[in-house]
Amino acid sequence: MNRTVIATVSALAIAALLGATWYLTRSSGTQDKYAACRSSAVAGGAAIGGPFTLVDETGKTVTDKDVIDQPSLVYFGYTFCPDVCPLDNARNAEAIEILESRGTIVKPVFISIDPDRDTPELLADFTDYLHPRMVGLTGTPEQVKVASQAYRTYYKKHEPEAGDEDYYLVDHSTFSYLVFPDEGFIEFFRRDITPEQMADKVQCFMDAR
Repeated sequence: MNRTVIATVSALAIAALLGATWYLTRSSGTQDKYAACRSSAVAGGAAIGGPFTLVDETGKTVTDKDVIDQPSLVYFGYTFCPDVCPLDNARNAEAIEILESRGTIVKPVFISIDPDRDTPELLADFTDYLHPRMVGLTGTPEQVKVASQAYRTYYKKHEPEAGDEDYYLVDHSTFSYLVFPDEGFIEFFRRDITPEQMADKVQCFMDAR
């Protein structure tokens, strides 16, 4: 994916996330119990995250309640992504391993924004390679759109290469979302954070639950 496109998409998405969460926190007047864990004055809120129905790696239809049944790190991408998605999810997997070594269990979740190509079987291969506990999700284009909109993510399919309808790139936002059962969205992480930094931040949120 073009790095300029990634930077632009990420900047726009950050602005939307900051605006929505700042407004909710200010308007509700509630105190943020996770304030000490945040890099900025951004609080989780109902504007990000929400219900979805997707298909897991076994072909089973699942809902957000089935998937987010424990603290989870959620990423939207696609298996054919040439560089960004593998790198980001490898980073997430490493952070998960660091946390696990401390006795803290967080579920890694990968939601495909390319349902035309990402079958449950492909997702299983992709996630199993990255982490044995990583869950891959796909669905119909409509189901994927609902999940993406719930998390305020962006994606746009490029036109296929001439003569090869199966080869195309997809622009997409690159945040990783920390989500807790019952509480929902807690925090997002940009792609420039290291595995160690991510693990430390997630640990802080976990300890403050």
